[in-house]
Amino acid sequence: MKPLLKPIMNMFPIDIDFSRLLEAFKYNPDAPMIFSSGIFLWLFAAFMVIYTLLQHRNTARILFVALFSYYFYYKSSGTYFFLLAIVTVTDFMIAWLMDRTDVRWKRKFCVVLSVSVNLGLLCYFKYTNFLGGVIASLMGGEFTALDIFLPVGISFFTFQSLSYTIDVYRGKVEAEDNLITFGAFVVLFPQLIAGPIIKYKDLGDQIDSRTCTVEKFASGVQMFVIGLGKKVLIANNVGMLWESYKAMALGELTVAGSWLGVLAFTFQIYFDFSGYSDMAIGLGRMLGFEFLPNFNYPY
Repeated sequence: MKPLLKPIMNMFPIDIDFSRLLEAFKYNPDAPMIFSSGIFLWLFAAFMVIYTLLQHRNTARILFVALFSYYFYYKSSGTYFFLLAIVTVTDFMIAWLMDRTDVRWKRKFCVVLSVSVNLGLLCYFKYTNFLGGVIASLMGGEFTALDIFLPVGISFFTFQSLSYTIDVYRGKVEAEDNLITFGAFVVLFPQLIAGPIIKYKDLGDQIDSRTCTVEKFASGVQMFVIGLGKKVLIANNVGMLWESYKAMALGELTVAGSWLGVLAFTFQIYFDFSGYSDMAIGLGRMLGFEFLPNFNYPY
């Protein structure tokens, strides 16, 4: 095969380092993939080509979105994407069982189980060291912090999945019978790592059927660019200002400098979340989804 390819390669001399190219598609803990990263923009462009080709096959399209979302989360948090599968399958089965019984204590047991699984995962990864330190200080002992990795967006996807089982328990929505549809609801990548948290009643029907138009896509691009500007141009820059003030010794800070640092931190937090929310809404709109606004007013 190589002798046959050699003349063609000589005609089109392209020096490609495939090992570096492969590394770019692997998880890098020092550079997790976010919406504002270059590799995401390239991958999203390729994603949209396949997404458009599948426009008349909704099941295949939604499955492709779910698989891409899992890959997106892998690029953001590595092998911890298995948490998405645990949350998805657990709450899908719990809601399915809950929907098939009218016995109050059984339904209550199911929703308590869902709460326990979701909050249990959240508390372990996010609050184990904090609670361990508090308990140790109250008891007069010492606590050595555990080396626990905090998966990106775990608060968002656990609460989003939990809101579904609670709504099924309250009778606000019927349990979803299709695991692919529910899986897409939990892992939909535009709002997976930074929200906004969306209830199933606001998104479930859109997963089954939505309208994709040139106007909606253009509006999504505009919203994404606005969010990207908030994140890159404002949040990142005022964040550097905040970091510089935070690194100062207390004796070096002036009253004006202290207030400037507080304002920088305030604007960084707001424009970071607002920017991500706008990017999520824009990406969703490009795919034909309409997410509810999440940031109308600061704080």
